[in-house]
Amino acid sequence: MPFLFILCIAISLAFSQELKVQKVVLENGLKVLLYENKQSPTVACRLFYVTGSVHEVPGKSGLAHLLEHELFKGTEKLAPDELWNAYQAAGGTDLNAFTTDLMTAYFVNLPKNKVELFLWLESDRMQNAVIREFLSERAVVREERRMRYDDPPKGRYRETLRTMIYENFPYRIPTIGWDSDIENLTQEQAEEHYKKYYKPRNAILVFAGDFSADSLLPKIHAYFDSIPSGDSFPEIHLKEPKQAGEKRLIVRREDATPSVDITFKTPAVGDSAIYALDIAEGVLNGRSGRLYKRLVEEEKLATSVYASNSPNKYISTFSVSVSLKSSADADRAEKIVWEELENLKKNAINEHEFQKVLNNAYAAQIRSLTDMAGTATNLAWYEVFGSYNMYLTWAKELEGVSKIAVQNAAENFFTHENSVVGWLVK
Repeated sequence: MPFLFILCIAISLAFSQELKVQKVVLENGLKVLLYENKQSPTVACRLFYVTGSVHEVPGKSGLAHLLEHELFKGTEKLAPDELWNAYQAAGGTDLNAFTTDLMTAYFVNLPKNKVELFLWLESDRMQNAVIREFLSERAVVREERRMRYDDPPKGRYRETLRTMIYENFPYRIPTIGWDSDIENLTQEQAEEHYKKYYKPRNAILVFAGDFSADSLLPKIHAYFDSIPSGDSFPEIHLKEPKQAGEKRLIVRREDATPSVDITFKTPAVGDSAIYALDIAEGVLNGRSGRLYKRLVEEEKLATSVYASNSPNKYISTFSVSVSLKSSADADRAEKIVWEELENLKKNAINEHEFQKVLNNAYAAQIRSLTDMAGTATNLAWYEVFGSYNMYLTWAKELEGVSKIAVQNAAENFFTHENSVVGWLVK
């Protein structure tokens, strides 16, 4: 025990020396985050737009995701594929984009002497994108939806579970969109969305790697200062109602890989209970965690199991997912999960478990700061949540969690009345 405590202190001190992030906000609202690290002569470049499925309305689901595709179709200056080719010719790697419920991100890793290319291309894409080949790209997205969600057993199962978790809040909207909505999205809708919201006020620009902030900032101003700030999204006033009772979904598919999933709604990022739930995740999770020992090693019902505390803006979730052996009893597996959740309520976690979770959290954060791509993405992600500092101080916050706080969080949120239970069975 003393060794674990000393290790935790050593990791904490080492980590505290790495937290050197500079934040600048331009007059037009563009947020800029800069993290200098000379370990490799490359820079991870990120541009996040705070636009995702949470901002969509019925009939327009999938619009943000479709627009993500369209913004690789070039600009008034660049023909289709020229942007992609320019990055590759400059030695760019990990070039891609993604859309989530809260954001759309464009990213690439570049040699340190090519970073200005990112400023030129992305400032141009922010102002002058041209929506081309709309109908063919819409068909691509519909096919993507069919392959990822409609056909695989787990696709529709998990999508349906999500709509049961959120009754009112727009997290229930699939990021890729509903097929009937995608089919009827128009080029005019995409162009309107782009012109209003793909602007500095809704954007976060991040660089992590081998550069000088003093040299890079004047260039950022030169490329982005003149761009109008754009519109803000209407504030989201929707609130998720208190759940009336336990919800259950059973999906039977001959081609299913059986699973049991239990999800609970939890508070948004910023609530102290999130940190207690992170401790609970660590105690339950992993090959040395309580769930693996019970379900995989002792009862031999599952091939894998994981607990996931998923902090999010507005409202979060905590879930347990069990991948069952083909002949396993789903009812028995679910009962064991509930037994372990009840154990968290009744008995304080021991000191060894607590220190293990804490040390793992610090170690994970230190490792993440050696990966510039992950660091840049995490800085932007937490800035969307409210502040990039949450990423840098997350492990430190876990130090202040008491064992009774973990019990209280389990008592408050791990209840049948707050649960959505899913079975995917043959």
